[in-house]
Amino acid sequence: MPVLQMNEDRPGIAGRIEETEPGLTPDPSPSYRDGDVIHTAPEFALADADVLAAEKGDVIAGTSLWRDAWRRLLKNRLAVFGMIVVGIIAVASLFGPFVIKQLTGLTPDYIPTDVALLRSIPPLTAPDGSFSWTHPMGTDNQGRDLLARVLQGGQISLMVGIIATLVSLLIGVSYGATSGYLGGRIDNLMMRVVDVLYSLPYIIVVIVLLSVFRSQTARGQVILLFIALGSVSWLTMARIVRGQVLSLKNQEFVLAARATGVSTPRIIFRHIVPNTLGPVIVYATLTIPTVMLTEAFLSFLGFGVQPPLASWGSLATDGIQNVGIFPWQLVFPGVTMALTLFSLNFLGDGLRDALDPQMRKH
Repeated sequence: MPVLQMNEDRPGIAGRIEETEPGLTPDPSPSYRDGDVIHTAPEFALADADVLAAEKGDVIAGTSLWRDAWRRLLKNRLAVFGMIVVGIIAVASLFGPFVIKQLTGLTPDYIPTDVALLRSIPPLTAPDGSFSWTHPMGTDNQGRDLLARVLQGGQISLMVGIIATLVSLLIGVSYGATSGYLGGRIDNLMMRVVDVLYSLPYIIVVIVLLSVFRSQTARGQVILLFIALGSVSWLTMARIVRGQVLSLKNQEFVLAARATGVSTPRIIFRHIVPNTLGPVIVYATLTIPTVMLTEAFLSFLGFGVQPPLASWGSLATDGIQNVGIFPWQLVFPGVTMALTLFSLNFLGDGLRDALDPQMRKH
């Protein structure tokens, strides 16, 4: 005959009784609450930490996606290395020329008045051939300090990479999100435009833009680089965002916003676009080195940064002409640029793995 008994091991509603078979005890539930403490049975725990927390009666605190991604990123040694290197180079490029000017009085475009100094001096060498810390990377053909010029080149190259990437994000995210959300014939038409632009060699498009709208000032040429590189780098971003929007536009939160009368632009940019930030951030970190490499190539061809400003690409162009005689003119800007590009790629790969939900380890 069935026996009615109270389960004293777990809290319940007053007056509630449970029916069990003779000699059997009811199976424990995966978890139940006791005040503010969540108890989890060991066999239903997702990790060893949950088992220990359940045995001790501790509160199992939740975590956000971004905090979890940050912890996974810190476990990636190459990504951490890339983040540190990029941070050091960015800080040195931003404040280095000012510090050098305060310590030595040298600026990136300072040309000595002494004719005897208008020559390339090896690193850590004084004009008379003795050891000196005045020029750790030596000087160029006009006697300008190469360290100051490399740091100034870092400012220009990083600025071109970051701003051009932001321009491409602004265009690509807006275009891709609009195309994916509207769908239908509008989506087909907008994507055919992207396909046509993809068929054009973008480096030739950039060269044509820089040739037609060539500026007479060095700073104006840099601004043209921002616009030209950003205007051709958004195509892949548009496709990535469109694919994300296609998978999100029929989710419940979008349907709820549509049912309450929220406008289409607000749904796209307030509700959908923030949920695509993971892939957008990853692709942005991988776009920056690509844009920097393109700028270096354009400077090598003479369409990039113009004197008196300098970028790593223009410094490498000047150095390659004298690589057989003065190799330090090419080695220092080339190594700095290569180290930055490698570090940015390591950081981008680490962010991709950290933000990928499939990489989450329970």
